[in-house]
Amino acid sequence: MIGRISGRLDWRGPDHVLIDVRGVGYIVYVSERTLRAMPPVGEAVSLYTDLLVREDLLQLFGFPTMLEKEWHKLLMTVQGVGAKASMAILGTLGAEGVGRAITLGDARAVQAAPGVGPKLAQRVILELKAKAPGVMASGVGLASAAGAEDVAKRPYRRASPRRWMRARHGGQRPRPMRFRRW
Repeated sequence: MIGRISGRLDWRGPDHVLIDVRGVGYIVYVSERTLRAMPPVGEAVSLYTDLLVREDLLQLFGFPTMLEKEWHKLLMTVQGVGAKASMAILGTLGAEGVGRAITLGDARAVQAAPGVGPKLAQRVILELKAKAPGVMASGVGLASAAGAEDVAKRPYRRASPRRWMRARHGGQRPRPMRFRRW
């Protein structure tokens, strides 16, 4: 399973991007919201992914946060909601908006997503009403990990030998070794 992809953005399509990871290009399907938030072509990008495996198809779906990925997996458990419908709902409402709509029972908000009718929106609300609090509770922990995502997006910088030694010795300067003469 591919859980996260980090690389260089090579190409943007209408609903997917091509990410070059050390010479291998991965096509990752993303929501409109995620596509708008992507950096320009040639910049570094990192996405959490969900791999969809079918008989004749392998598709990667990308998400900027782990919380959005969890909502995608939960939306896919609803009968009649596939990967594309889930991406449409998340692209329209976002992870927080989906949680809010399910908690409030707002089927019209879910119905605002392209390709989602009133019956499907109502089914999403009814089937996820009991499951949503678990994802929203775990979302607090996942959102706090969002600060770690910013660190992951920074370019790699090699530590100087002096920094490395200080980190190894608990932030203090290491004592010089003294050799005895016999």
